[in-house]
Amino acid sequence: MPSAVINEIVYDQQKELLRVVFVTGIIYEYQRVPEKVYKELKASLVKGRYLNHHVKGKYAFEKVG
Repeated sequence: MPSAVINEIVYDQQKELLRVVFVTGIIYEYQRVPEKVYKELKASLVKGRYLNHHVKGKYAFEKVG
């Protein structure tokens, strides 16, 4: 399902690294994110809301772009 704010979601299972590319071009990488959270984010109908409630503030992150 497309998102109004998120352009792409990529997950590295070995590193537990969640990469979120926003439509603005800004990229955040969240560390130590369980695969379950990634799958739930991908499946959510409102990805921005899921990200805000279940990822932001819960996992260490780095702005990379």
